[in-house]
Amino acid sequence: METPSPSVPTKPQPGSAEQVDAIIGELRHLYPQATCTLNFSNPLELLIATQLSAQCTDERVNIVTKTLFQKYRSIEDFANADLTELEQDVRSTGFYHNKAKNIRATCQRLLTVYGGEVPQTMADLLTLPGVARKTANVVLGYAFGIVEGVVVDTHVGRLSRRLGWTINDNPVKVERDLIRITPRKNWLDLSHLLIFHGRAVCYARKPACERCTMAHLCPSAFL
Repeated sequence: METPSPSVPTKPQPGSAEQVDAIIGELRHLYPQATCTLNFSNPLELLIATQLSAQCTDERVNIVTKTLFQKYRSIEDFANADLTELEQDVRSTGFYHNKAKNIRATCQRLLTVYGGEVPQTMADLLTLPGVARKTANVVLGYAFGIVEGVVVDTHVGRLSRRLGWTINDNPVKVERDLIRITPRKNWLDLSHLLIFHGRAVCYARKPACERCTMAHLCPSAFL
């Protein structure tokens, strides 16, 4: 009589409450320090830093803004900035022509439409030049404590697809899928938890599944 083979535990269904809760719990255990890593002292600084962070590391942005925020101390300073000079000030963050143009135009709109204040609604933030939902979610969440959605960058999109939480590449669609399966209380932290894990373990080219403590929960592990 053959000895029955030991049963292999099945992985929870991707996107199920069991899987999602277990992954978020493990991520919180692994990265208790996960939060926004951009340096800022007010909503305007966070808005500008987030605009500069597109296709650039937070470390590089923080180096640039350390000097930038000493040179330009108000919305008026940015709104009246010489565009060529501002481009050089942010050059090392990449895509500096568009970033400088959008920052200056954003501050001009803040002065003419919003009384010199950074607005506190998604709809208003999305009217600012160069601001999409990623930037708006960062500003709302970390400057004002308002949680409207999930910040989706390349790390978040990649890990969400590997975890089986979405099949989409479009950030807006990825955000929609994440909102559907994750409790609102986790929305603000989720992106940074995924970003930290993406940098530490779940690399873009070849994830280190052999040392991932969530491999037993991930449908893409070792594939």
